[in-house]
Amino acid sequence: MGSLQNWRYTALLPTLISFAGATGILTNSSDLRTTEFDFVVVGGGTAGNVIANRLTENPAFSVLVIEAGGSDRDTLELMAPGFAPLIAPNTQWDWNLTTTPQAALNNRSVSVARGFVLGGSSTINFLAYTRGTSNDFDRYAEITGDDGWSWDRLMPYIFKNEHFMIGESESLENQTARFNPSVHGFTGALPVSLADLSHEIDAKVIDTTTEMSEDYPFNQDMNSGNHLGLGWVQATVENGTRSSSATVYLSDQFLQRPNLQVLVNARVTRVLQSNTTNCTSPTFDQVEFTQDGGASVQVISARKEIILSAGSIMSPHILMHSGIGDPNALFEVGIEPIHNLSSVGQNLTEHPFLSSAWQTLNDWSETRSGPLSHPPLSFMAWLRLPDNSSIFESFKDPAAGPNTAHYELFWINGKVGPEPAQGNFLTLGSVVVAPTSRGAVTLNSSDPLDPPLINFNLLSSDFDMFVQREAFRSAKKFLTGSACSSFIVAAPTNATTDEELDTFIRQNALGVFHPVSTAAMSGKNATWGVVDPDLRVKGVSGLRVVDSSVMPIIPAAHTQAPTYIIAERAADMIKEAWFGVV
Repeated sequence: MGSLQNWRYTALLPTLISFAGATGILTNSSDLRTTEFDFVVVGGGTAGNVIANRLTENPAFSVLVIEAGGSDRDTLELMAPGFAPLIAPNTQWDWNLTTTPQAALNNRSVSVARGFVLGGSSTINFLAYTRGTSNDFDRYAEITGDDGWSWDRLMPYIFKNEHFMIGESESLENQTARFNPSVHGFTGALPVSLADLSHEIDAKVIDTTTEMSEDYPFNQDMNSGNHLGLGWVQATVENGTRSSSATVYLSDQFLQRPNLQVLVNARVTRVLQSNTTNCTSPTFDQVEFTQDGGASVQVISARKEIILSAGSIMSPHILMHSGIGDPNALFEVGIEPIHNLSSVGQNLTEHPFLSSAWQTLNDWSETRSGPLSHPPLSFMAWLRLPDNSSIFESFKDPAAGPNTAHYELFWINGKVGPEPAQGNFLTLGSVVVAPTSRGAVTLNSSDPLDPPLINFNLLSSDFDMFVQREAFRSAKKFLTGSACSSFIVAAPTNATTDEELDTFIRQNALGVFHPVSTAAMSGKNATWGVVDPDLRVKGVSGLRVVDSSVMPIIPAAHTQAPTYIIAERAADMIKEAWFGVV
């Protein structure tokens, strides 16, 4: 079955299988109490569920969440952290998207895993909680001209989102050696925790930070705003179970709210213009969706706003099918342009990734302990190229600042990529976290149920290829240190020269499932970008975008935590716009 057929099968899957059973999660639009809400949130993913939860704190606001996938409830694979490497891509919980052939990857297409389930990608990701650096967010503030996006101004939202969990199986003294309590929130919504000390490799990795401290310095807490060095992973796990936007922001207690409804198995196709005349700008106040693979469509109205939270692939997809985008590109596929916004779908950015091997998993279901109770990531190292690297003769440093990495190394408890021979394996991944390659999401046809064309242009920049080579060399150097040399690790290649490494990289590189920036925010009067600093779509009324697509530049982070942070602030901006208070 080809990629298009796979994608269409996924689009029809909700009509074949009902996942929902929890109170407040509806599978059929006929069960909605009304067809008109104050706010309609398109996408029940990482950001969308935050928006729905925070807006319905006010009983005067009615909110509908429309999610294309099914419910996440009572599904073992989605609950056990150790199953993360197995639940995407190419499963019933994934959109099953692929890229166009990538020129720098020997024209290979690669998977674009995106959560097709309530909770979105927070339900299928590797659970890493990494905020990015103060440099990342301060750059957002500079780009947008809005100091509210700066690191210091966002700290209240970081704490509002985070509920750092102190484990009971380990002394507080041992735990605080692995994180800095002063930079964490302990009363927020989302459980975040450290993995138990349980793997043989743990001590060896930490020993290396002493033996090779100049290259791999220990960082007590990578979420302090300065992530450089090697430290323990913080993950969205509570008591051995995944925490997602669905389990936290749409937990059963919130689904009891009479002003909140959640409709799953409903694929949004377009947002529609109001029938009222507004000579200053187009107004959008209706959402069109289908629950039967396009055989019929239904319409829901939003009295105040439509909030697109469909993610960095589907949000621009919906915008363009609604006539918002580059007019020439829309004409080419037979869509009538309504609003000229040529940046829609552009600036697509992804972190290039290389993986080495994998490690087997054991049983979890009865005790929620053992390997499957742990997130697949144990450690991360955030590292920079030397200042005198030759690549800086040709490229300006693209990192957000001096406290921000060029590449990341991470240790994976689980399978990523092709399955190797029998045995126990450790995966040491290397990721370019300040890439300069840019791609785009464009349309394949005028049919909104056709998958978009996704082109990351992975490793198309000489800078990105240089960093990927050096990141791999750094990973190899780490594993040949005396602390790790006795541990069983399968090197993925014997390549040493630039040419040999380039061949290996082009044959094996992937994306790490962090696509962003396709509806980038920019200054209020900027001639580029898709949304203003308040995340309203430029030049139209009634429409905002709140998800990872609004990040103007990809952060040096796994994108889950930055998306939560953006959503928390966005919720307050929406409240303030409509009520004057938050």
